Amino acid sequence: MKAGRIVMLVIGSLCALVGLGLLAVAGFAGWVNYQQRDGRYFITPSEQFSANSYALTTPRLDLMTGGGVNDGVPVDFAGSVLLRGSTTDPGKEIFIGIAPRADVAAYLAGVRRTEIVDVRFNPFRALYREVNGASIPSDPAQQNFWAATATGPGEQELTWDLRSGAWAAVVMNADASSPVSVNLQAGARTDLFLPMFIGLLIGGLVMLLIGVPLIVLGAAGLGRGGPGQGGTGSGVPPGYLPAQPGQPYQAGPYPPGAAPGQQNTAAPPGAVAAYAAAPGPQYPVTPGATTPYVYPARLHGYLDPNLSRWMWLVKWFLAIPHCIILFFLWFAFGVVTIVAWFAILFTARYPRSLFNFNAGVIRWNWRVAFYAFSAIGTDAYPPFTLARTDYPADFDVDYPERLSRGLVLVKSWLLAIPHLLIIGVLTGTARTWEYRDGQWEQHGVGISLLGLLVLIAGVILLFTGQYWRGIFDLLLGLNRWIYRVIAYVALMRDEYPPFHIDMGPVDPGELPVPAYAGPAGGPAVGPAVSPGGGDPGGPPRI
Repeated sequence: MKAGRIVMLVIGSLCALVGLGLLAVAGFAGWVNYQQRDGRYFITPSEQFSANSYALTTPRLDLMTGGGVNDGVPVDFAGSVLLRGSTTDPGKEIFIGIAPRADVAAYLAGVRRTEIVDVRFNPFRALYREVNGASIPSDPAQQNFWAATATGPGEQELTWDLRSGAWAAVVMNADASSPVSVNLQAGARTDLFLPMFIGLLIGGLVMLLIGVPLIVLGAAGLGRGGPGQGGTGSGVPPGYLPAQPGQPYQAGPYPPGAAPGQQNTAAPPGAVAAYAAAPGPQYPVTPGATTPYVYPARLHGYLDPNLSRWMWLVKWFLAIPHCIILFFLWFAFGVVTIVAWFAILFTARYPRSLFNFNAGVIRWNWRVAFYAFSAIGTDAYPPFTLARTDYPADFDVDYPERLSRGLVLVKSWLLAIPHLLIIGVLTGTARTWEYRDGQWEQHGVGISLLGLLVLIAGVILLFTGQYWRGIFDLLLGLNRWIYRVIAYVALMRDEYPPFHIDMGPVDPGELPVPAYAGPAGGPAVGPAVSPGGGDPGGPPRI
């Protein structure tokens, strides 16, 4: 791959990621600023605080406001706090005050009091620390050190503009009696969210304007010149020749040093299976038989005849370098797909270089998945390239000369919903909901169906040295379904993916067209493709 284009892609992805992060924070800041309109505060729920002492104190103001106000804030910090409360005893009056911490400590010296050291609101939980004393406090309203106070019957409200320094809040009965039981709310607001929103918005847009063009230029450069060819040029590695449909997969053990495709037929049955067969003529089709549907996105993978029993246990670790690169590639894939969406909408064409790049990203992902996660079908380390190679796993998509402008509006989200639900079942884990501590929590249970099949295949391989052919065929079929849908959702084809599993290592699109075995002169039977280019049962072309 071209080093310069890779650098552009990585730098562009980093800039775009930073830009999206800044925009996300800007969105939150804008929402907070909107919620504070007309002098509103962010208010905590009203909760009951009780203490068998003369006073409730908060050594830090941020306790009551959920961490929103810290000690030592600058003098010009544009914000304020709110405390609102009432006694639970209708016959008593409440006193709320804010003062410097040192003055509060001197006023309550030797007085039995309760410090609120921590508060959690979901669910509500308050932690207290008792401070013993024998003195009785004087009337709090008569003290002259308070920065702000609120006292009287019923519900009282105190608001105070923030100032630097160490401050404490005190809640007492107005007559300085004991015990204290009150319902309290706290709130905070700041006028800094509007300039913060504007600054983050501008910064995020600038980073996106830098990152997106770099991603597109890097992807176009990497995709220019075609997807690349390896091996024989068909995507099938030399020696990995597929069996014809209707014929059994020839399989057997391989002597040491044997190349794929060289079969030892004298070996005992039950050895590790590999797919190999010499190419033959077009196979006959029984009259009236259904021919395979050939989808223009093709995936295949060929089982390594000499798989290690244990290596699949560490392949996930060995694949970490690929996963890091794929993170940037998939991010660029998403950006390129959005750019392609606009190109298709206005020109009905998918830019060829961008198409090749996206096909290469899917191909790279499939090779790594085949190696480490989704099939563990080979011990050969995946190559670091977007191009087609002689690797035993490959993916490709036929380039469409024109695409529907109407379908591009709905196919990647609306029309794909049935397939996405099925893929969610195949690749997702079970979810359960549990009610705990006053709220519902979601928990994942187990592993996905695809992961379970890979695990079963790996355990069997570990103890028997064999990779069961049926599991491998099913895994290839499930992955083939998933990657067809990926190509469709990525706007690379208009043909609707079929609702069936083409199991086995060979994609129907890589097979020779079957010949009709009927009366002489009868018409040839071709792939079951509707005139609109889609699945006969799929959505119509718009």
